Amino acid sequence: MATGSGRRLIAFDRRLGARFVVGADEAGRGSLAGPLVAAAVLLDTASLVGRRAAALAHLNDSKQLDPGERESLYGIVLASARRVAVSVVPSGEIDRAGLHRSNLDALANVLAAVPGADVRLVDGFRLGPSAPPHRAVVDGDERSAAIAAASIVAKVTRDRVMRRLDAVYPAFGFVSHVGYITPRHAAAVRERGPCAVHRRSFNALCYEPERPPEAA
Repeated sequence: MATGSGRRLIAFDRRLGARFVVGADEAGRGSLAGPLVAAAVLLDTASLVGRRAAALAHLNDSKQLDPGERESLYGIVLASARRVAVSVVPSGEIDRAGLHRSNLDALANVLAAVPGADVRLVDGFRLGPSAPPHRAVVDGDERSAAIAAASIVAKVTRDRVMRRLDAVYPAFGFVSHVGYITPRHAAAVRERGPCAVHRRSFNALCYEPERPPEAA
C-alpha cells in the first residue's frame, strides 16, 4: 500500500465504489500571462496496489509540492494512469471567451477525451449540462488521487510551456514566476508593455500607465 498523502488520496477514490476514476484539474487560472492548462487522468484503482501504489506514496496537490517533486511525480503519474488528456488554452482564447468560460470548457473537453471512467471528478467546479456527467469535489486536489494526479500533469505541462515562452520573451522573467503577478513581472510590463501572451482582458494595474507625481 502507498503511505502518506498518496495512501489517503487513493483511499478516497476507492471509497467511491468504482474501479475506473478520472480526475480533472487546471493550472494557470489566475496567471496574467500564458495559457490555461487543464488535464484529466484516469486511474484504475484496482491496479494501485503493491509497487504501483508505493510509487504514488507522495502524490499530493501540485501546490503542496516543489518543482522537483512535481517533475518526479509527473513521470510516475503517466506510468500509472490508464489514460491522460491535456488541453492548452492560449491567452488570446481566454481574452475572447473569458476566463471562467475557458476554464469550464477546458475541463469539460479533457473529461470527454478520456473514455472508460466509472466516475468523473472535477476539482471544485460544476461544468454544466453539456459536459460529461461528473462530480465537483471541493478541494479535490487535496482529497482525490485522480484529481491530484491531474493537477500535477496540468502544472508541469504549463510550467514547461512557460519556460519555452521565457526563451521567446526573456525580458518578462516567465521562467521564475510562470506568468503570475510579482513585483518584477509588473515592473517589466509597465516598462515594456504587455507581450503577445499576456491576457489583455485582465484588469491589472500594471497595464495602466503610471501617473506622473503630483506637484507639491
